Amino acid sequence: MTFDGDTVFRDGRKMRCGYTTGTCAAAAAKAAASALLGERTAAVRIGLPSGAVAELEVETAAVSADAVRCTVRKDAGDDPDVTHGATIGATVRRRSDGMYTVDGGAGVGRVTRRGLDQPTGAAAINSVPRAMIADALAEAAAAHGWEGGLEAVVDVPDGVTLAAGTFNPDLGIEGGISILGTTGIVQPMSVKAIVDTTRKEMDMLVAEGARSLLLVPGNYGEAYAESLGGMPAVRIGNYLGEALDHAAGLGVEAVLLVGNIGKLVKVAGGIMNTHSADADCRREILAAHAVAVGGDADVAREILAAATTEAALETLIAAGIAEAALASLAERIEHHLRRRTRGKVEAAAVVFSSVHGRLCDSPSAAAIIGRLGSCT
Repeated sequence: MTFDGDTVFRDGRKMRCGYTTGTCAAAAAKAAASALLGERTAAVRIGLPSGAVAELEVETAAVSADAVRCTVRKDAGDDPDVTHGATIGATVRRRSDGMYTVDGGAGVGRVTRRGLDQPTGAAAINSVPRAMIADALAEAAAAHGWEGGLEAVVDVPDGVTLAAGTFNPDLGIEGGISILGTTGIVQPMSVKAIVDTTRKEMDMLVAEGARSLLLVPGNYGEAYAESLGGMPAVRIGNYLGEALDHAAGLGVEAVLLVGNIGKLVKVAGGIMNTHSADADCRREILAAHAVAVGGDADVAREILAAATTEAALETLIAAGIAEAALASLAERIEHHLRRRTRGKVEAAAVVFSSVHGRLCDSPSAAAIIGRLGSCT
């Protein structure tokens, strides 16, 4: 996988990257803020979490007595994204208190169940996009000498219809889509490209002398794994099975998998492709381990009704069985990791939570962490 500006080469094909709904919302908000404070523009530049800068065209601008609404057309590039082509709007008004606030309007969902990125009742605009939008408002204000503060209300005219094609209804997000994105960029997906990239990274590490490998599903796992030290992390996406197969073929001695409970709970059920479109069973697996360590039927029912694994975790904590249930979960994760490698590779896992931090280590994790640390 190699990058060339706003394109990526996948399976020998040059494919366009796109922008997340968060990037589009930030661009719309910056354009509206600039117009409100005196300067209409046909395009705006937005800083991305990666440090890159994106320039997006402004599609429409509507000025009223005390507000400006601008829109940006969502371009997902060559990725099959349900929000591709959607209109993302932002209405900006002045504030007198110096604050920069972000909320959702029509077509942006509202959180109705606990355990998501935002609290119950809040607009489903995740933390990174919220920060991007607030930063965009602050940049516009600074450019025009405004010190009073600004508020932005994001809207998606077709959001309610679009949400039917997402997981929002299952998560308890009602009334529209979520405004998402951790990097600001949408990269076209290719299973073969992701697996090939993973294998090449593993090949290079082994060629450089590594005998143990640190595997992470994605951004969150990679960021958390930095706290463990040791070897560089190999990002495997959802394709754990393929990564373990390759590790066994390379003859490495050990593999440590580090990831969020939302992904790794599936591994406790022997699921080796953790994409939600292929398999889920997170709640069912957690409920089974809760019952196995003494949880009653009410606890199991509450877990099965939870919107997310974070919410299910709160149920385990409230029932006083979290430590035992997570230890049971970790043991099964390690069992299935070793089973996939047919016993050829020592394997273990570290499971963390975005809210509670490190939750549990599988039985062999400490020894493998020590081995990884000795390789630096």
